[in-house]
Amino acid sequence: QVHLVESGGGMVQPGASLRLSCAASERTFSSYAMGWFHQAPGKAREFVATISRSGLTTSYARSVQGRFIISRDSVKNTVYLQMNNLKPEDTGVYYCAAANTDGTPIDVAEFDCWGQGTQVTVSS
Repeated sequence: QVHLVESGGGMVQPGASLRLSCAASERTFSSYAMGWFHQAPGKAREFVATISRSGLTTSYARSVQGRFIISRDSVKNTVYLQMNNLKPEDTGVYYCAAANTDGTPIDVAEFDCWGQGTQVTVSS
């Protein structure tokens, strides 16, 4: 299994930007589709964005479409989530996940490995 470590969370004001990073320890990083999920306080974990093994295909939740961008660097074994125009409802813990599968999975159950999460707080 791949070990994932997220970073880049913090507290920002509405309208600000953050970039989350997820470093993978596995040399076969390119074998995994990678995803980001969001868990707001008291709510279930929800899909945010996913990127295919090749990095050529991405998928986004409707709530972040046009604001967030997922990308991956296969040399650094890292996946990123650029979050722009942040809103208070984006507050929560963001988890990175890896799925040993083709395509762009979006269901929690499709992912095999998870990071520990990084907190994002958007508040004025």
